[in-house]
Amino acid sequence: MNFKKILIAVDNSTCSEKAAKAGYDMAEKFGAEVALVNIIEPIPANVNPDLTLAPVFLETYDNSEENSHVLLKEMEEKYGKDIKTTYLSIVDTAAHGIIQQSDEWGSDLIVIGTYGRTGLYHFLMGSVAEHVARKSACPVLIIPNKCEVD
Repeated sequence: MNFKKILIAVDNSTCSEKAAKAGYDMAEKFGAEVALVNIIEPIPANVNPDLTLAPVFLETYDNSEENSHVLLKEMEEKYGKDIKTTYLSIVDTAAHGIIQQSDEWGSDLIVIGTYGRTGLYHFLMGSVAEHVARKSACPVLIIPNKCEVD
């Protein structure tokens, strides 16, 4: 397999940092470019009686978009190694947004971290990484949180 476009899903977690490091290491080895994707989870909107969105929702969205860009920039600066990087940030559910962005960007590989939760929590919440792996059109590399990435 020859990976030329690697999409790395990131959020504010340690497992996401490990995925970013592993993804950039692979990009360096394959001479690939990277897209960092951060999904802004939708929040329930408060609708005013005149059917407009409440200002609080719009302000929260603006802050989330700005925070997302800051996160992506920090990940690139920390692990990027001068690899061509594209930032992707959208409002969507995590698994759907990652798959959609992967398809639109044309990635050859998705790298994603996972907490490795089991039991009741896993049953109730599911796993974004699992969902992405099942639905993706390209290979998915899942980096477990317990993994030591050098």
